[in-house]
Amino acid sequence: MTVDIKQLLIFDFDGTLIDSVPDLADATNAMLATLGKETYPIETIRNWIGNGSRLLVERALVGKVEVLEGELTVEEANYAEHLFFEAYKNLSGSKTVAYPDVDNGLKKLKAAGFTLALVTNKPIRFVPKILQSFGWQDLFSEVLGGDSLSTKKPDPAPLLHVCKALNVTPEQAVMIGDSRNDILAGQNANMDTFGLSYGYNYGQDIRELNPTEAFDAFTALVEYIFKNYTIDS
Repeated sequence: MTVDIKQLLIFDFDGTLIDSVPDLADATNAMLATLGKETYPIETIRNWIGNGSRLLVERALVGKVEVLEGELTVEEANYAEHLFFEAYKNLSGSKTVAYPDVDNGLKKLKAAGFTLALVTNKPIRFVPKILQSFGWQDLFSEVLGGDSLSTKKPDPAPLLHVCKALNVTPEQAVMIGDSRNDILAGQNANMDTFGLSYGYNYGQDIRELNPTEAFDAFTALVEYIFKNYTIDS
């Protein structure tokens, strides 16, 4: 069996490490209620998450995944996004939970010597508080939000930025996520990609995007990494 040398594990956040849908859904419905619009059940909103806050807000305003050009004015979307951010900021975050075995798995990987990074499309202002709530603030060597750079996933730029900052080549890195944005970003950056099937991928099976490997549980991902990857020392 060939064991690949890897150093850097880049993780997505929402849908990969944490289930934040309940808080995001509450904030979305609070925004809609403030605007006097129809609110939606959590399972509907779940399918709108994964492309960052702006598109989530726009999808909620039109009530569907595809937002057509001209359906919303920039002013409408800007105001609604402002309301969404205010609502999300005021939530306690108590409904956001880590997926099973993520806490233990991350700590095992870190202890084994892998470098961990976090690249999310969530606005960066909301990330530190959530990391701290789980005690993960010291696990990740680099943390990027969706607005940390001028582009976000599926653009490979955030992944390549992290690699450069940590002096790691893309070939020594793996992108791990639950949605097409994660897999496409990793593929565009020419790095291995691991898909997790339990997250938010708009109802599409993550395996259809041809990740390097796909897993149904975080424990299976961690076991695979320990079995197939070694660290370049």
